[in-house]
Amino acid sequence: MGYVYTQDYQTCMPKFNEPLFKKSQINLLIMDNRTSKKNIFRPGIPLGLTLANFFNAPAIMIVMALISMPENLVNGQASADKGISLKSVNSVIVDNENTKWFSTDVGIVSFDGKDWILYDGNESLPNQNLKGITYVVDPEGSELWIASANGATVARLPIDQQTDAITYNPENTTILSKDVVGIAAGKNSIRWIGTDKGVSALSNDKWLTPDYDLHYPERLFMIFPITSMATNLKGDSLYVGTAGAGVARVYHDDVDGISGASVYAQWGPIILPSDNVQSIFIAPDGTKWFGTEAGVAKHTGKNTLENWTVYTTDDGLVDNFVQAISGDKKGNIWFGTKAGISVLNDSVWISYTTDSGLASNNILSIATDNDGIVWIGTATGITCYKNEKFINY
Repeated sequence: MGYVYTQDYQTCMPKFNEPLFKKSQINLLIMDNRTSKKNIFRPGIPLGLTLANFFNAPAIMIVMALISMPENLVNGQASADKGISLKSVNSVIVDNENTKWFSTDVGIVSFDGKDWILYDGNESLPNQNLKGITYVVDPEGSELWIASANGATVARLPIDQQTDAITYNPENTTILSKDVVGIAAGKNSIRWIGTDKGVSALSNDKWLTPDYDLHYPERLFMIFPITSMATNLKGDSLYVGTAGAGVARVYHDDVDGISGASVYAQWGPIILPSDNVQSIFIAPDGTKWFGTEAGVAKHTGKNTLENWTVYTTDDGLVDNFVQAISGDKKGNIWFGTKAGISVLNDSVWISYTTDSGLASNNILSIATDNDGIVWIGTATGITCYKNEKFINY
């Protein structure tokens, strides 16, 4: 079942007997939502394509953990036992104290370089159905934000088994849903919260009013779930990857609301390997990377209709299903896939699998600590790359 817009282009009605996706050429619509209230959809264009991508002028996402590529990468493996039994690690971050934080199938886990701690004894922290974690530097103190099926939870660092945390859900806020799938933040006060019903945002203890339903109706996010989110460096714009509708963009408008679409009123084709976007990374230089189930799309420059490049296994990726993307201080880009890790150094590709020492080829997250050690979350546990060797925990 696909969706088309009726003649007034404002009421979304289901259309049956039509393929859900059309994979020919993806159309990009960018309009000035601040000055125009015209509907953005054209007749005859399926929703999955018209909502595939919305971009603004150059955006730079805050990079919480930068990774440094070794001069010579060699095979090697060691093992360590931290006394915590876990498997899936869908998020890895590093705080300013160089403590590593992991969102896992058994709860929140931290490692300060010496001790591993599982926070399963703190009843104010969620420990099941975790979707990811985000580190936020706030003027009043650093925060750890946790996305879960029970809401968006925030706790001040440092955290121990007695730390109090607050969980935001529809019972105590105007958040759209308690099923939180991701949280993102930049340098400003806005915390973007993605749910199964759309995007909510909290700024300076005030919940912003969503005003993007014309562009992104609630049913969009229910049919095409949010898979990934990334902000620009400031944090006032959010890029949202979806499973089937490409990339949407929302931003903090001038009246404390959340608006959709961008600042250019122009149609045009772009190159995106698939509407199923699994990961988003925006480098410090403004380059945007979009990992999909069919490869990676790279976009540079201010013109959203130009300078697109696609990378697949034909170019050097170890696998086309790209679930995690990050960058290092040297400008190298790291791609975590379902079949290992690939690193792009200018035009040179290097790939790693379990044969190289990885604990698993199914890579879910990548980050680096302040010492340049690369930390990798996989479907079977935690791996780090240190001194040109993989260490599996």
